[in-house]
Amino acid sequence: MNVRIVCVGKLKEAFFTDACAEFQKRLGRFCALEIVEVADEKAPESLHPKDEDLVREKEGRRILKSIGPKDFVTVLAIDGRQMTSEAFAAYLTEKEAEARPLTFVIGGSLGLSPEVYARANTKLSFSKMTFPHRIARLLLLEQLYRGFKINAHEAYHK
Repeated sequence: MNVRIVCVGKLKEAFFTDACAEFQKRLGRFCALEIVEVADEKAPESLHPKDEDLVREKEGRRILKSIGPKDFVTVLAIDGRQMTSEAFAAYLTEKEAEARPLTFVIGGSLGLSPEVYARANTKLSFSKMTFPHRIARLLLLEQLYRGFKINAHEAYHK
C-alpha cells in the first residue's frame, strides 16, 4: 500500500524527528511511506483575516501540488470523523482494497485552504482538541502503525 503524508512545515525538534523516524522505520514492513513537507508561510499572531486567507491559499497550492490525481485524500481536521484504532485499521484495509494511493494532509498553524478541503475525499479528526502539526504527524504515524499491526493480527503494546 502506498501512503503519503503531506505536511505544512518541517520538524525541528530532535525528539519529534527521532520519534517520527522510528515509526517510519516500523511502517516499512507494511507500506511504502512517503512524507512530503511543504514550506509554511510566516504567520505572526496579529495577521489580518485577509492575510490569514492568503497564507492558507499559498500553503494550499503547495499541498495540492503534492497530491496525485488518483490519490484518496484524507485531511486531518477538527471537524472530521473520529474513529477508534480498530475502525481506523478497517479504514486502512478498505483503502488498500481500492488500490489507490492514500494521502493524508496535515495543515499549518492556520489550517487548510478551501481548495484543499474541496480536494479531500474525507476528513479525519484525532480529537476535538487542536494539535500542533508536529504532534499531529507523530499521532498519525503511530496510528498508521497501530492500524497495520491490528490488520496483521500482531500484538501491539497498549
